Amino acid sequence: MTYIWTGLIFAAAAATEIGGSYAFWAWLKLEKSALLIVPGLISLGIFAILLSRIDSAFAGRTFAAYGGVYIVGSLVWLVLVEGKFPDRWDLLGGLICIVGASVIIFGPRPA
Repeated sequence: MTYIWTGLIFAAAAATEIGGSYAFWAWLKLEKSALLIVPGLISLGIFAILLSRIDSAFAGRTFAAYGGVYIVGSLVWLVLVEGKFPDRWDLLGGLICIVGASVIIFGPRPA
């Protein structure tokens, strides 16, 4: 159950971080309303809270593992929000990153 819970928290953290960052992207790059900053900041705050819920003794280890999840989440965002499909190199890179993230977060640790 811990693996499922960790995966769900990481997925939610990725969604909130990418969504919050995209709000700023939309404002600054797509010339959307500056009011997007408000939900963007809220989303980024939720992201920080979610990431602190990961069961790990060290923040650095959690952040390192999350990096791989963020990359895969960004590729999912690319498809679902931006309507562009990743190429084979994007997919291979995402696979490598998620395997690395899994090794970091779920690798056996000495007691």
